[in-house]
Amino acid sequence: MESIYEKIRELRTQQNMTLKELSAKSGLSISFLSQVERGNSSLAITSLQKIAEVLNVPITAFFEEQQNSQYFVPESERKQFQIEGSSAIYVRLGGDFTGRALEPFHVTMPPGQKQDVVFNHPGEEFYYVIEGQVIFTVEGQEYHLSKGDTIHFPSTLDHTWFNPTEEAAQVISVLTPVIFKINN
Repeated sequence: MESIYEKIRELRTQQNMTLKELSAKSGLSISFLSQVERGNSSLAITSLQKIAEVLNVPITAFFEEQQNSQYFVPESERKQFQIEGSSAIYVRLGGDFTGRALEPFHVTMPPGQKQDVVFNHPGEEFYYVIEGQVIFTVEGQEYHLSKGDTIHFPSTLDHTWFNPTEEAAQVISVLTPVIFKINN
C-alpha cells in the first residue's frame, strides 16, 4: 500500500499541482491528502478514484509496478490493434511507465474511412499527416489536411475525421490523457 501514497505524490508533483489544487478538484481536505501522501492515513477506494480522476490516470496506475517501465520501444515489438467499430489501424509508439501523460500512435486510416461517432473527452489531440489526406471536423469546422499538415485541438470539442481519398492515410497522433492500456 505504501507505494500508492508515493505514486500519488509523484503524479501530483509531475503535474505541478499543489495539495491545495488537488484538494479543490477532488473535494478531499488538504490535511487528509497530506496525511495520505506521507502514508499516515488509510485511503478508501472511492477517495483513490477521485484522486485518479483529478490526476487524469486510471486507478490501476497506482497498482502498477514501476520496474515494468518500458521507455524504448523497438519497431519489431510494436503491435497493431483496432478499435471496435473502426477499420483504422493503430500502432502505439510510446513507452509504458507510471505517470505517462502522452499517448503517441501511428494511425493508418483506410480509403473512404469515416469516424461515424462524434467524440469529445478530456485532454488534447495532435495529428501530423505523413501520407494521404484527412478531413478533421472540430466543432463543426472542417479542416482538410494533406501530407505535412498538422492539427492540434482540445479533445473537449466535438470532433471526427474522414479519409476522403482512394488511398490509405498515414498519420502520427498524440493524445492526452492516456486512453488505452495496451500491452505491446
